Amino acid sequence: MKVKEFRELSNEELNAKVYSLKEELFNLRRKKAVGQLEHGEEVRRVRKDIARAYLVLRERELGIK
Repeated sequence: MKVKEFRELSNEELNAKVYSLKEELFNLRRKKAVGQLEHGEEVRRVRKDIARAYLVLRERELGIK
């Protein structure tokens, strides 16, 4: 997802999205450890999505934009 898409979500939806992304990251890391993960870039994508969600939450907390 792009930052613009995260900005369209409410705070509750963002928190739920972060939770689901963390679950996905956990599952991807587990697959990577076992050797079942074919595309390692998925871990990177999920980590960046989590960071984007936290960015939007922090912007709202500080009152930016």
